[in-house]
Amino acid sequence: MPRQALELFIPGPTWLRPETRQAALLPEFGHRDSQAREVVSSIFDNLRAIAELPDDYDIALVNGSGSTGMECALRSLVADDDRLLCVTVGVFGALFHSMAIGNGKQVERLDFEPGCSIDLDVLEHTLRNGRFNVVTLTHNESSTGVVSDIVGACRLIRAHGALPIVDGVSLFGGDHSRIADALPAVYATTTQKCLALPAGQAILFVHRDALDKAAQVSNRGYTSDLLKHVEFGRDRQIMTTPDTTLLNQMQVQLDTIVHAEGVLQRFARHRAMRATVRAWATARPDRFELFVADADASPSLTTVSIDPALDPAALKAAMRERGYLIDTGHKKLNDILGAQSRRLLIRIPHMGDIGPAMLDRYLDALDSESAALRR
Repeated sequence: MPRQALELFIPGPTWLRPETRQAALLPEFGHRDSQAREVVSSIFDNLRAIAELPDDYDIALVNGSGSTGMECALRSLVADDDRLLCVTVGVFGALFHSMAIGNGKQVERLDFEPGCSIDLDVLEHTLRNGRFNVVTLTHNESSTGVVSDIVGACRLIRAHGALPIVDGVSLFGGDHSRIADALPAVYATTTQKCLALPAGQAILFVHRDALDKAAQVSNRGYTSDLLKHVEFGRDRQIMTTPDTTLLNQMQVQLDTIVHAEGVLQRFARHRAMRATVRAWATARPDRFELFVADADASPSLTTVSIDPALDPAALKAAMRERGYLIDTGHKKLNDILGAQSRRLLIRIPHMGDIGPAMLDRYLDALDSESAALRR
């Protein structure tokens, strides 16, 4: 039965350009053949350009989701007797905490109110009193639409003798990673968000001191062993058998980002679309209210509180009829907000290869359908 073609306005997987889909038809290749090294070398060169990466970082590709890469970093850098702090500004910060518990780590959480970024004064106080070895952070919290000062946070963490691990899953490729200024031990991201590729490949940027620490950690596992992944990466290889179709798409898409659109131009487009969405929501106070202050607003997606008279499920169904798959907010966060009798959220992504004209059409449809449902 034919499937309805929908434009994806969800925060991952994101909409793919026809050229990116077409790249999936390029010939497959052996993952240990010389052609694999050529493809991976091209991918690494372009990832380094997008990340604005310093020379003292390695790149590793890990088969799986961004969560797979995050867990790889956590398992390889946190020893059994280490103390881990997970800084949480939303659902995906809490994911690090769940991973730590699942791996039997000694872990504490520092939670901030949903919709707020990391308060560096509170973080400083916690670090001063905690004697932590490793700290996890979320650069861009896609459940709440918040971007945090990752440079200030990482510098504080290092000043207190700990190693920062950063989840950059929903920001990388949409704005400056700030790796060169923040110097995280590991910065983890993935393909299906701002890079506008299918899911299936985690990307790790690994500082040399992360390798020194990992060498001291026992029981890193096999597929979660950061040292093995970096060793293969230095040979322009992937440790376990990759999806070569996705690698073909990565090579084409990353080359387009770097050499056709331009990295800085791509970042500017994301920020311009953020301004468009925030202005659009502000102009419709009867139905929508911005959830995050301007200073903390994500460049890749915007969260808005919706009028209680609007049923998110009905809005999603109406937009599907218009040819769009929309996001009605992260369920875990909306459950929390609902239990507090607060307004629910929807998320409006403006990441990847969504362009201004495409976004304008989407917002027009969302305006029309939300107004009709509220009558």
